[in-house]
Amino acid sequence: MKIRRLLPDDAESYWKLRKQALRTDPDAFLVTYEEAIEKKNPIEEYRKSFLSEDTVTFGAFKEEQLVGNVTILRETRKKIRHRANIVAMYVDNQNRGEGIAKALLNKVIEMSKMIPEIEQLYLTVDSENDSAKELYKKVGFQKYAVEKNAIKHNGQYRHEEHMILFLEK
Repeated sequence: MKIRRLLPDDAESYWKLRKQALRTDPDAFLVTYEEAIEKKNPIEEYRKSFLSEDTVTFGAFKEEQLVGNVTILRETRKKIRHRANIVAMYVDNQNRGEGIAKALLNKVIEMSKMIPEIEQLYLTVDSENDSAKELYKKVGFQKYAVEKNAIKHNGQYRHEEHMILFLEK
């Protein structure tokens, strides 16, 4: 397995994996599959985002096939420039349990430690996603809040847990 930053040429593979993620694990993401496929040109949008300095997406590849991804969003406002958010974490079903998600998270943490400004990493996870919460705890995240009824989809509410990792540099 190889982990690297995604480049504009990876946009089509990412879009394919993103659609799969939204279909197979809809509770893990704020965006619905229907919202995602309504975008006018998502592949071009991803090509542009993969060039950003404040949004970095890493991909996990097995035999040149993208099987997992995670994105880190740096805050751009001066007062919170010391923070970054982890979003869009996903590993396809066929490759779960192999340590790919942990490797992706470790890559993000390693990169963040190399950027002097970033001191804290944040993420949000569905309260019922026990395997994800356990993984986040293993790499050092701590829960600091629970947001009840944070998500409402098809008349059903879901709670979210907010987690933080203070980077030691």
